[in-house]
Amino acid sequence: MNYEAGMFGRQERLEFTGEEVTRKSRRWMWIVGVAILVVGAIAFFMMSGSKPAPKGAAGKGGPAEAGQSQIPTVTVATPGRQTVQTIITGTGSLAARREMPVGVAGEGGVVTRVLVEPGSWVGKGQVLATVDRSVQVQTAESLAASVRVAQADARLAQAELDRAQRLVANGFISKADIDRKTATRDQAQARVRVAQAQLSETQARNHRLDIRAPEAGLVLTRQVEPGQIVSAGSGVLFRMAMGGQVELRTQLSEVDLQKLHPGAVAEVTPTGTTQVFRGEVWQVSPVIDPQTRQGIARVSLNYDPALRPGGFASARIVSGGITAVMLPQSAVQSDNEGNFVYIIDNKNQAVRRGVTTGDVTEAGVAITSGLNGTERVVLTAGAFLNPGQKVIPNLQKSK
Repeated sequence: MNYEAGMFGRQERLEFTGEEVTRKSRRWMWIVGVAILVVGAIAFFMMSGSKPAPKGAAGKGGPAEAGQSQIPTVTVATPGRQTVQTIITGTGSLAARREMPVGVAGEGGVVTRVLVEPGSWVGKGQVLATVDRSVQVQTAESLAASVRVAQADARLAQAELDRAQRLVANGFISKADIDRKTATRDQAQARVRVAQAQLSETQARNHRLDIRAPEAGLVLTRQVEPGQIVSAGSGVLFRMAMGGQVELRTQLSEVDLQKLHPGAVAEVTPTGTTQVFRGEVWQVSPVIDPQTRQGIARVSLNYDPALRPGGFASARIVSGGITAVMLPQSAVQSDNEGNFVYIIDNKNQAVRRGVTTGDVTEAGVAITSGLNGTERVVLTAGAFLNPGQKVIPNLQKSK
């Protein structure tokens, strides 16, 4: 009895468990089915929302806006024409425009004093150094005495001639005596002139013993000291810059030299300073070095302590100007056919235009032919355009 009851109860639990499994399986099937329906509905609504709008609709996603988004936008500008200065740059050394080497002009001797130093300003004829002249002074005094003796003899001869002329009328003096006394007077006067000439020569020689400035200017170097024995073979004792004038001698290529002319304005900056000095080109080399293919342009400068001969400096020379269209380098393209730019016509289409370029400066590239300045020129992205391509121009205002 108990056994049967236990068996019955076990069978009932097994049947109950089977029904429960069946219910759970059906439940999962329902869940999966509902999920599939939801996904399908979402996909249906998405597909229905992406349908093309009716023709002419202005709503978002319409064909007009889609086509517009495919047209590239480019930056354009109307450059106009402007005067562009031609700038030539170069470097070189500073030097005296007219350098004067000063040495011994006379006999020389022992230097007794040096009166100037480098950097001194001197006038024309000013003494730079003196040379001992003790012997020469004695010679000059001797000659001065000789002049006085000759003058006394000449006065005496003149007095005797005067007395003889008063006596000739009374017959005490013959005509021949008068002629001899006249000749004696003339000889005495001639000896006076000879003695004076010898004295003047000696004085001039003594004057040349002093080393003097040939012209007014600035003393650059000094190569003599007191006690030094100097002569005509001693070489250069002083170097001077006439009037203190300085110049920059800059080496330029023959192409740049062709653009220069005397009177061109230049700005010179010595090495080691930011100070700029204004000058002008006063001479352009008439010859070209066959080895370097360069010539020298000489820029005159007014005196300034910062301009030291022998120093290094850079120059910026304005050689003239032209009126041309200026474009940034990004606007100019180049291929086998030459240089060109893209301009935008009245239909907003890119048109290729061949151009001739000039100098490249800080302001850009000068266009000497091909543009008149009124066109809408593509400034950037020109390398990605094709002739006839439609674009959206973004006009950049001129600065």
